[in-house]
Amino acid sequence: MLKNDISGGALYNRRDIEVKDRITMYKKPYRDLNTYFRSLFGCRVHKVTVDAGLNCPNRDGTLSTGGCIYCNAKGSGTGAHRQGVSITQQIERSKARIARRFKTNKLMAYFQSYSNTYAPVEHLKVLYDEALAIENVVGLAVGTRPDCVDPTVLDLLEGYARKHLIWIEYGLQSAHDHTLARINRGHDFACFEQAVSLTRNRNINICAHVILGLPGESRQDMLETADAVAAMGIDGIKLHLLYVVRGTPMETLYRSGSYRCMGQREYAELICDFIERLPETMIIQRLTGDPHPRELVSPAWSLQKRETMDLIHTCFKDKNTWQGKVPRQDVSV
Repeated sequence: MLKNDISGGALYNRRDIEVKDRITMYKKPYRDLNTYFRSLFGCRVHKVTVDAGLNCPNRDGTLSTGGCIYCNAKGSGTGAHRQGVSITQQIERSKARIARRFKTNKLMAYFQSYSNTYAPVEHLKVLYDEALAIENVVGLAVGTRPDCVDPTVLDLLEGYARKHLIWIEYGLQSAHDHTLARINRGHDFACFEQAVSLTRNRNINICAHVILGLPGESRQDMLETADAVAAMGIDGIKLHLLYVVRGTPMETLYRSGSYRCMGQREYAELICDFIERLPETMIIQRLTGDPHPRELVSPAWSLQKRETMDLIHTCFKDKNTWQGKVPRQDVSV
């Protein structure tokens, strides 16, 4: 029986250990997703992206028709649903490749594109049931917006959590309302807080998505987002670099000279400063994004993921820091 309340404190409770020793013992100076999965299942678990063909209230006219200023028409989707590829086919097609490359047959179905709770609960049940019926799928990760959940959806996910590992991933992006308005997000920080409150005590793990480098945000603004998220007691976080994608309002801003992309070292150093403010038990699911080469406008270095990850780890060592090193800060956003 899997345990969804695994504590990471045992990995990081010896504050007298130098960060170089932490990296030697635990591979990374933060609690990463692979280590978390191994603590639950005793092996690697790979997340498989699923395109369920859902929409977003910030694109279909409910809130607006333009969406967030950094999001293109694909909404981080693969296009598989438009091509008539079922959820089962999407997952099965990935199985053999994952087994060869990662030496695992255990999978998490990751409903990624658009807002994956934005549909009648009866339709959502059909989608989730199909994914969980596939052999060796141990759970779901459901990406959505904080304004796209209600008790009926959470009741459904809570039911699955009795037998499966369930994560819900809320797109926050920033804890600052002025930034959320600037990027046309369509909700405020209070909406995120309410969604987290509704999700608590249901055995559903909560992950927040945060984008670093949003227009108009200072380094201090971004660290205040870290402090705000750290204070909420959520289970995980994904950090993304804001990169400029073709066909978005961000491209217009960038080409007009109104927006400057973050530099690679600047981003790596910010990641360290951000993570050292997060609780030791929080699972760091992602440290940067994966832009599609044909869609990317800038920065070019965002395609060099391995190099960026190496630089982040170097910055951790150079700073002699780790997740949870900085005591929690009280912040009003």
